[in-house]
Amino acid sequence: MGRLVPAVTRALDILELFLDGDGTLSAPDIVRRLQLPRTTVHELVTTLAARSYIVQVPGQPGRYRLGVRPYQLGSRYAEQLDLAAEGQQVARSVAETCDETVHVAILEGTDVIYIAKVDSTHAVRMVSAAGRRLPAHCTSVGKMLLASLPEAELASRLPDDAELTAMTPNSITDPAVLREALAEIRRRQLAVETRESNPDVSCVAAPVRDRTGQVVAALSISVPMIRWSDERRAELEQLAVKGAAELSERLGHRSAA
Repeated sequence: MGRLVPAVTRALDILELFLDGDGTLSAPDIVRRLQLPRTTVHELVTTLAARSYIVQVPGQPGRYRLGVRPYQLGSRYAEQLDLAAEGQQVARSVAETCDETVHVAILEGTDVIYIAKVDSTHAVRMVSAAGRRLPAHCTSVGKMLLASLPEAELASRLPDDAELTAMTPNSITDPAVLREALAEIRRRQLAVETRESNPDVSCVAAPVRDRTGQVVAALSISVPMIRWSDERRAELEQLAVKGAAELSERLGHRSAA
């Protein structure tokens, strides 16, 4: 890796300060928060303003906000995003950490479609494939995605008289019971499925958000029951949340401080 350029690092540090607070800063604010010399901050602010990375706030002399250039760069980045490709990269990283099967899925109607998958290296593992479609109410990713829907949309997709197909004896088939489960998932922002889609497998899942904060996918970790325990579940819940947060960040989401 090459040497970091201090001036560039400081300029980026200044830009990242605008992500906090009300999005406006003065030169003295920057000096205080970054502990940089006033002359250095003045030169960097002047350069950033000349390149439209920051602009002066109308009616507030000496205060700056982000300019049009970061928006243009962010828009170009968003255009190049591919949820499946980004999901595959994050799933690979999560799988390397836990050595279990990791999926990323989206919701379509009342089904989930797996758009990314990385296998465990264990001989005993879940058999599945990207592109596979399953009933959402039988899977952790599906329940996570259903729980993230607005109430009106959830009621439209799953009315009170909906027929919920069972994949195993543990599958939820009563819409009222499912809604209770979804309410708890919504509260925890974490879904768990115990042998509901496969009698030999349990899963945990966490939500993936885009830059607007909307849930657009879910990331899950699937574990054969021979490796499932309360302790293992707790570990994987944390890892699923971390992986989903990383994928969300790649999609432009910024979590609240």
